This record gives sequence, structure tokens and C-alpha cells, in this order.
Amino acid sequence: MRVLPSVRRLILGKKLDPFDPKTRRHIVLVALLAWIGLGADGLSSSCYGPEEAFLALGDHTPIALYLAGATALTVFIISLAYNQVIELFPSGGGGYKAATQLIGPYAGLISGSALIVDYVLTIAISVASGADAMFSLLSPSAHEFKLGAELGLIMLLIVLNLRGMKESILVLAPIFLGFFATHVFLIVYGIHYHADSLHLVVESTVRETMTLSKESGWLFTVALFLRAYSVGAGTYTGIEAVSNNINMLAEPRVRTGHLTMFYMALSLAFTAGGIILLYLLWHAVPAHGQTLNAVTFRSILNSLPWSPHAVDVSMWIVLALEAGLLLVAANTGFLGGPAVLASMAADHWVPRQFRQLSSRMVTQNGVLVMGIAALVILLLTRGQVGLLVVLYSINVFLTFSLSLFGLSRHWWEQRLYRLDWKLKFAISGVGFVVCVAILLVILAEKLMLGGWVTVALTSAVVGFCLVIHRHYEYTRKLMQRVDQVYALKPDWDEDVKPIAAKAEAETAIILVGNSRGAGMHALRWVLDTFPERFHNFVFVSVGEVDKDAFNSERTLKSLRARIENSLAYFTSFCSSRGLATASYQVYGGDPFAELMALLPQVFADFPKSTVFASKLVFGHETLLTRWLHNQMPLAVQQRLEAEGHPTHIVPLPVPKPAPPPPQVDIR
Repeated sequence: MRVLPSVRRLILGKKLDPFDPKTRRHIVLVALLAWIGLGADGLSSSCYGPEEAFLALGDHTPIALYLAGATALTVFIISLAYNQVIELFPSGGGGYKAATQLIGPYAGLISGSALIVDYVLTIAISVASGADAMFSLLSPSAHEFKLGAELGLIMLLIVLNLRGMKESILVLAPIFLGFFATHVFLIVYGIHYHADSLHLVVESTVRETMTLSKESGWLFTVALFLRAYSVGAGTYTGIEAVSNNINMLAEPRVRTGHLTMFYMALSLAFTAGGIILLYLLWHAVPAHGQTLNAVTFRSILNSLPWSPHAVDVSMWIVLALEAGLLLVAANTGFLGGPAVLASMAADHWVPRQFRQLSSRMVTQNGVLVMGIAALVILLLTRGQVGLLVVLYSINVFLTFSLSLFGLSRHWWEQRLYRLDWKLKFAISGVGFVVCVAILLVILAEKLMLGGWVTVALTSAVVGFCLVIHRHYEYTRKLMQRVDQVYALKPDWDEDVKPIAAKAEAETAIILVGNSRGAGMHALRWVLDTFPERFHNFVFVSVGEVDKDAFNSERTLKSLRARIENSLAYFTSFCSSRGLATASYQVYGGDPFAELMALLPQVFADFPKSTVFASKLVFGHETLLTRWLHNQMPLAVQQRLEAEGHPTHIVPLPVPKPAPPPPQVDIR
């Protein structure tokens, strides 16, 4: 059994100390790494977004010049608006936090649910598209292994992200940078090669616009452009990723976030707009079995003074890097999805386990859920990119629309207090109109083609979250009642000198958590059930460092102070009654692992000991209640009993609320 921890440490890496300042410096991202890790989703969309928009124009491709400009402009508009989200919510949460705090909790619920589904689809479609590109370089006989390769790639990404965000980005960084460098070269060279023809492209665009408007009318011309513009909306997915993960950026966070957003917007606008311009300059025509990018890039490479073999090798490298970038883009889902789940868990929309951090300071439950969900989606769709594309991009524009509406509302309300409100309101307002228009067109285009599946999935997530939230609210009121009934107001001298516990005496080790009422109930139960047996009372508490606590030094200090005050409450109570007492505390992302590491020290200090832990008992316990609530007392009992340490679970019945006072008839 000693081999398993070593294997786990080899795969996931060594444990990190949340209170060590070096830990945060080890895992935070500077702007360059953040651009690689969080900008890959957006940049990868240039592999398919511009092509979808261009082909949607049909025989009227000359007006694609408007698309190139509109695409680049839209990227900057949405990016500037999300810079405001970064400023308003520097602790992270992005679109979810913006919708929650600027509109309301239910708007936040819809936004968060949409993001969760979209990030799962990001992983699935990126891996499937990447696998398609990779296997297009191999013989047709190898295609039967494609689905298996996709599943294996997702499992690899799960392991990388369980090791930490920075580790996964460093592994994938060469692919991202290779893609960007090759595409910058192809775009710059391709435009420069036909620089003399740029005025012809402009003239062709104007001529096609006037001809089309005369033959079909301006309304048809505008509608055709808007449809193509909306069909290529996948180009803008991923822009929100920086605001979701701003808490993981290097200090000063807001400045790093703005710099990352600038890198992302500039690279995406240049790449997407440049590729559309290349289509026009190089007269790209679709070819069977090839993407429009592949056709265009091969034409550019053929214009170089290289041998056919060198062109083939270069083309292979370009396509391999495109496939690799889609794999990096899939990793964005593993970065953004768990961050959204952690924010929603803080507001009790999803199980509290999604706030927990592993020993590597990673929200491992979120990583596992995103990975497993993506595996399921790939298995159900058999990795068919065409089907996944239909499901994709609806939700991200729903989130964009809610966030930008919230920003517009916020700046309108701030008009009496901020001198700069007009510019901020204008940016968010324009972004809102653009995103709503795109969302409506996407729904009209995709809903009956399979987009309804995305709507149904998102609705199911919303319904599930509502059930969980209602249960947590019910439990919160119950725990308030527990504290009212069982906890004592300190009516003793809290500064009384503690009586030192003796190592050879019988010892009751009482595990205490957040509820003083639950801890006091366990202490009373021990005193009443075993009178005069125990002479030492040792209190052990684990401070759970979740995502919110780790992201804020102030919250970490508050956590430590709360644990210390709680332990002082119990030890001072025992000392005031002449009972020998001691306390132990430990902190970490995995409470169970931290407790199991601490208890051997306690047993060594007090060999004659028995462990007691209280557990809330519901009147009608279901699978849902067992899943949503901490089952650590049972896990502790199972482990300690197996190791020969007697352990008792103290049932904590939920007290019934007091009956309402009788009504008195005063007539």
C-alpha cells in the first residue's frame, strides 16, 4: 500500500503548502502564460470560424472584406467590455459573477450553467477537431482508432490539469507558440505577396455590394452579411476565459488581466481577420477533404521557392500545429469550467465539493467532472465534429449577452457618480447589441438542426442547481437552529489558564468543524455517556483551504483566526470546569488527507485515546443528502477502526423548529 502514495505523487506532483508565499508564486500566471493557456480557445477558432463565415456568403464572397473588418472590430469590442468585468471582479468568476451581482442570482445561475455546458463542449469539439486534423495526415485505415485517441487525449489533459494549471500550460506552450508563429508568417507573407492586388479586392467588394443591392435590395445584402457574420460567431468563443480565471494571474491581477486580454484580442483579430483576407487575395475555393485554410496555405507555400517535398513537409507541420492548438484549446475548458463551478459552489448552486482544492491547490473535482462529461459527449456523438459544431457557441453568446447587459445597467446606474460612465456604457451597450443579435441568429440557424440539445442540457443543469440550492438553504437554516440549541454563550472565564493534558491519561479526541453547536453537542455527549472515564479532552480541527480562501491572503488569515477562536472556545470551556485539555489544528485543500496526516501525531502524544465525531442526522436521508454533505466522519471512522483506533460517531439530530406562539383573540 505504500506504493500508491508514491505513484500518486509521481503523477500529480508533490503537495503544496497554501500558507507558503512560494506556493502562489509557483502557480500564478504571468501575462504570456495566461495568453497561452486562456487564449488558445479563441485563437483555435480561427481554424474554423472564418471559414464558416466565408462559405456562408455563397457566390457573394467579395463582400467578405466587410467580414474581415467586422470580425476584428467585434473581437476588440467584446474584449474591451470584458476588461470592465476584470476591473469589477478581480477575484474571478467572469460572466457568472457579472450576471449574478449586476443583474441577480438567477441571471447568474443561467450564465454559470451556460458556461459549464459550453466548456464541456469546448473540450469535446476541440479534441474531436484536433483528432480529425491529425488523422487526416494518416492513412484511412488508421481512422478506426480516432475515437480511442480522442478519449486518451482527454485523459491526458485530466492528468496534466490535476498537476496544476501552470504545469499543463508549460507542457502545451510550444504547440501554441508554433501555431501562432507559422500563421503570422503565412498571413504576413500571403498579404505581402499580393499587396499590389489589395486595391482590386476593395474595388471588387464595392462593385459586388452595389450589384447585389440593385439586384436583390439593400435589405437582402445586409441580411446576407449578418447571417455570415453570425455563422462565424464561433470565432469569438474563449474571450471570457481571462475574466473567469483572473484570480490565478500574477499580481497586480487587473493589470495582468488587461495585458492578457490585449494579447488575446490582438492575436485573434489579426489571425481571424487576416485569414479571411487571404481567402480573398488567394481566391480560395473549397476542395473535397480539405479545409479552406489548408487550401489557402498550400497555395501560399507553393509560391515559395521551395521544392515540392519541402512544401509537403511545411504543410504537414502547419496542419499538425493546427491540430495541436485545438488540443491546447481543449485545455481552456479544464481551466475555465472548474473556475465557474467553484464560484457557483460558493453561492450554493452546486455541491460544495467543487470549491475544494487538492494538495496541488487544484479544484480537482471540477477537473474530473469536466473531463468525464467531455468523455460522455464524445462517446454519445462518436466524435462527429459536424454534430458538435451545431451544439457549440449558443451558450457562450448567452453568457456574453447577460454579462454585457449587466455592465450596461451598471454604468447607467453609475452615471451620477462616475465621469467616465459614457464611454464604458457605450462599449458595453454596443457589445450587448452585437451579442444579442448573434445569439438570435445562431438560435434561428441551429435550434432545429440540433441546437435544442444544448438548450435542453443547459435547462437541465439549471434545474439541478435549483434543487441543490434549495436543499442547502434548508440545511443552512437547520444548522442555525443547531447552534441556537446546542452552542453555549461563553459565561465562563475565557482567559482561564488551561490545565495541561497528561499523556498517560484516558483521552477523548473530539473532531470539531465549523459549527460550535455540533462540537458542543459531541463534548456533552461524551461527558454524559462516559462520566469520569476521560481525563483529557483534545480538540482537533481542520481548516479547509478552498478556492476562495486560497485566492485571498485576507481570507486565509480569517480562516486561521476562525479555527483558533473555535478551538479556544472549547479549551476554555473545559479549563473553566477543571478538565485537562489540548488542541491541534491543520490546514489544507483536502481535509480528510490533512486530518489523517495529523492524527498519528495526536495518537503518539496521547496513546490511550478514543476519537469522537458528530454527524448531522436528517429525518429522511437520501442519496442526494449523502452526496451533498460531508461524509468525512464515516470515512474517518472506517480508516481509524481499521488501524485499531476506537472511533465513535455522535449522532446530531436536527432540532425541530419552535412552534409559533398561540394566537390571542383580543376581540
